[in-house]
Parts: sequence; C-alpha cells; structure tokens
Amino acid sequence: MLYQVISLVLDVAVGLVCGVCLLRLYMQQQRIPMSARAGNPIGPFIFAMTDWVVMPLRRVLPKLAALDVASLVAALLLQLAQYGVLWLLQGAAQSVALVATLAVFGLLRVAISGLTGLVMIYALLSWVQARSPVSDLLDRLVTPLLSPIRKHLPLMGGVDLSPLALLLLLQVLAMLIGGLQSMALMAVA
Repeated sequence: MLYQVISLVLDVAVGLVCGVCLLRLYMQQQRIPMSARAGNPIGPFIFAMTDWVVMPLRRVLPKLAALDVASLVAALLLQLAQYGVLWLLQGAAQSVALVATLAVFGLLRVAISGLTGLVMIYALLSWVQARSPVSDLLDRLVTPLLSPIRKHLPLMGGVDLSPLALLLLLQVLAMLIGGLQSMALMAVA
C-alpha cells in the first residue's frame, strides 16, 4: 500500500516537472519567447518549475542547434530518479538496465501525454474562438504538428478534423510505445 502511494506521488510530481522540462525544450525549439513581456503567460511558470534542474545542466551541456539538450537530459534524469527510488523501495530486485529502460519509456509517455493535452486544449479553445495570450501560445505550439495533417485532410463542412486525427495518431503511438516497452522489459528481465 505504501509503495503504491509513493509511486503515485512520484508519478504525479515527476511527471509534472518532466513534462514542463519537455515543454521548455519544445518551446525553445519552436523559438517561442519565454518572457511574459513577449506575450507568453506561462513562460515565468516554466522557468520557475525547471530552472533548478536545467540551469546546472546547461553549464555542462551546450545547445545543439535548436535543441536544448539540458532540458531533455533534465527530463530523463527526473525519470531515472523516479524509477530509481521505486527500484530501491522494491529492494533493488530488478537490474539497473530495467530502471533505465523504464525511464526512457516513461519520458516518451510523458511527451505523448503532454502533446495530447496540448491538442485537446487547443481543440476546445478553437470551438469558442477565445483570443488570449494562452490561445495564441497554444496555436504556436500545436500548428506545426497539425500542418502536415491539414495538407492531407481537408475541412469537412467547415470543420477542421486535423486535431482529432492528431489525437488518434498520438494514441496509436502510445500503444506502439507500450508494446515496445513490453518487449524491451522482457529482453532486459
């Protein structure tokens, strides 16, 4: 029972910070300004949530083109820490390779969940035509993902079904990653 509670708390806490690290990575890759003065209302929140882990890593890990390596490594380290703590709580019965495998797949799951959430909020806001800094930010985050789909999926009676198609693709990707995780865990165990 205690293990389940700790596992849940770690999953929520690490998932949140890891997801924000990945959002920071994605926003920097998309060249979205992070300051509130530049129209990004969540930029200060992102910095507050991630600077403690990203900034020390940035001193030793340089950016590669538009890829913020420090944010990616921070997210992976958080996943490793989560599964490492759970591994220790279980008495270190599994191998270290298993912990690393779980961390990589955990990072992929957080990324897919985050993208799914962004697309769902984007789709909901598009129904009400809310013009706000948040909707503009979501548009800048989601449009690059929807553009390839929109090239192949025309409007249906004036309704854009590309967010639905992207959500379907993300769910298929999540299923594939789940299958790959099962195969990898059997190979490592």
